[in-house]
Amino acid sequence: MKEREIALYAIIDILNEKAYNNIVLRRVLSRNSHLSMVQRAFVTELVNGTIRNMINIDYIISQYSKTPLDKMKPVILNILRMGVYQIIYMDKVPDSAACNESVELAKMKGFGSLSGFVNGVLRNISRNKNNISYPDREKQPVEHISVKYSYPKWIVEYWMQELDIDTIEKICLSNRVPPKVSACINTLKTDKEGLKTMLSSDNITMTDGVFKKNALYLSRTRDITETSAFKYGLFHVMDESSMLAVDILAPKAGDKVMDCCAAPGGKSFYSAYKMKNEGEIISADIYEHKLELIKDGVQRLGIKIIKPILADASEHKEEYDGKMDCVLVDAPCSGFGLFRKKPDIKYNKTMEDVEALAKLQRDILSTCRLYVKQGGCLVYSTCTISVKENLENVKWFCDNFGFETEDISKYLNFDCPTAKDGYIQVLPCDFNTDGFFIARFIKK
Repeated sequence: MKEREIALYAIIDILNEKAYNNIVLRRVLSRNSHLSMVQRAFVTELVNGTIRNMINIDYIISQYSKTPLDKMKPVILNILRMGVYQIIYMDKVPDSAACNESVELAKMKGFGSLSGFVNGVLRNISRNKNNISYPDREKQPVEHISVKYSYPKWIVEYWMQELDIDTIEKICLSNRVPPKVSACINTLKTDKEGLKTMLSSDNITMTDGVFKKNALYLSRTRDITETSAFKYGLFHVMDESSMLAVDILAPKAGDKVMDCCAAPGGKSFYSAYKMKNEGEIISADIYEHKLELIKDGVQRLGIKIIKPILADASEHKEEYDGKMDCVLVDAPCSGFGLFRKKPDIKYNKTMEDVEALAKLQRDILSTCRLYVKQGGCLVYSTCTISVKENLENVKWFCDNFGFETEDISKYLNFDCPTAKDGYIQVLPCDFNTDGFFIARFIKK
């Protein structure tokens, strides 16, 4: 199959199955191993870009099509979406190629009678792409952000409870930038220079982390797991903002640590590096198959102190009461900090989901607090931008249990106005990382 046909299948699967884009892409690309690195990159951008900008794309199509979107054949609509993405967002693809290939794809999928419609709509959009009008930013801020940057209105309205429109727009713009692969260096086996040397032998392009010395960004690799450095366990994939949660946890050699929602294991692994493989880390998760990912990582990375256990973080494990120096609750959340990597999330979540997750997070916190010894710490983190799941939960936790927030300034190498209050909200536009919320509590 050609690249655009593969992309079409992937988009249909993502939308029909409400499946994660990264899982679908991995599946379709593995089935088409004949594709070159350049072709794989094209498919990835076309799929992720179309999904990421779908509300904007649908808005544009509706302006230049007499047929309403809900009356179109799903295959034709998705062919049009891919065509518009190429015309509006992919400078390296000539508009004529985007139109012609879309027409051919319609014919190939058995819709030859509609190929003229596809051609007419896309060429009309191509001629007028510099004249598309959007809702006024000042008079209709919610509609403007929603349509221009492809976010459901309810998410924009929700964000406006805690953020101004300029900040929201910066977040939306930063989420359009394709994510890089971030590597957390396994200091049990190597250092930054050693990893760079090994990666160079596989022709991997590298840049240093934005604010973490222990991070590298990797590019120009077909499959990171096939590199020698990965096979030798010199790093694991982990976003810098996620690494920050472990820095704020600050585990030391000899500590007893519990990672309550551990899979796929990145924070447990980084904790083991910081602890110099001395002490004990209980890595708990509710899913057996995800524990296998932790076990595989432990073996590859040469970690000796991690004990994976099958456990629901909201269910009390009495044998751990009062025994942990550090407890990490990286709670299940709405994932609104991950839109750059997982753009499909914003179409599959509702406000009811946010409220249900906030309750689940409180259930987990009220249980996992029992494992912290006197004077020990609990770090609560999420990969979302959501006041109900973040700051409201921090206030609730302090009000109801014997914990207080602790100044986290000493764990940061950059200024943060809320650090003295014991928490930080990293926005995607701050460092071009995932959005992340982190709070540190001390047991009184």
